[in-house]
Amino acid sequence: MARGVARGTARTPRNSNERLTALYLDMLAAERGAGNNTLAAYGRDLADFSEYLTGAGSSVASARTEDLRAYLSDLARRGMTSATVARRLSAIRQLYRFLYAEDQRKDDPAAVLEGPKRSRALPKTLTLGEVDRLLRVSAICDPAAPLPVRLRAVRLACLVEMLYATGLRVSELVALPMSAARRDARVIVVRGKGNKERMVPLNDAAKRATATYLDLLSQSGRDAKSQWLFPSFGETGHLTRQHLARELKMLAAAAGLRSSQVSPHVLRHAFASHLLHNGADLRVVQTLLGHADISTTQIYTHVLEERLKSLVRDLHPLAQE
Repeated sequence: MARGVARGTARTPRNSNERLTALYLDMLAAERGAGNNTLAAYGRDLADFSEYLTGAGSSVASARTEDLRAYLSDLARRGMTSATVARRLSAIRQLYRFLYAEDQRKDDPAAVLEGPKRSRALPKTLTLGEVDRLLRVSAICDPAAPLPVRLRAVRLACLVEMLYATGLRVSELVALPMSAARRDARVIVVRGKGNKERMVPLNDAAKRATATYLDLLSQSGRDAKSQWLFPSFGETGHLTRQHLARELKMLAAAAGLRSSQVSPHVLRHAFASHLLHNGADLRVVQTLLGHADISTTQIYTHVLEERLKSLVRDLHPLAQE
């Protein structure tokens, strides 16, 4: 992998910041399946780091631990939040771990660095009652309305049902192919981060909403024109994340909820939180959400803690004494 990159950067000095960073980003894309957004985010963070080192008379190839500490201090002076500093440090650690493993450096100056102490914010979510209100309002459709109006209504109802039933990322949901909508399907195959596939079950409500949507989509003639389950009402492509987010805000207002309270990601959190509250195993939820690392899923451990407290309070023989 590294030799292939080197051929493509023959005019770039061997130890330049640009070449070493490019080697790392190429590895992320080729070996870890990092998407364009992830690569762009890492690229921005490491470009800022490289610019600082250049200004300080150093480089990625020659930087010492003291230089890295000075950079972190500079981020704090610039008013960066602890979350941003921690993210930048993570990118730097991974960069130097890679360079050391690839023999591009003989040491790892980031190995002993400690990040800022920060508590991870609990994810926003909805109660069961709030989700129920959202689903009930989304199911309202005027049968006398024109076909395009009814199609938009049942599409939104299908999207909301699927978001809550599956916990899909919004990018995964809007990009589902038409082949994911087999009418007898009990599960859908989702291509998630890193181009990894996983199977996610559908509940009866989501299957019914999908069937209703597909019937109207067929009547409109749009099902034969697109490869996407949720085609855009424009000429090509699928529904965008931004469009779905706007429709959810309007639906939230109609359901008597604050618009800021509802988003596709909030419904994903509700899916995970409600599963755990009702006894699901954390590893199962990790699989359903498509998290590569269990530590990502552990943001929901507060739900497990509350459930365990309830179990002890309700079931322990001495709890009432």
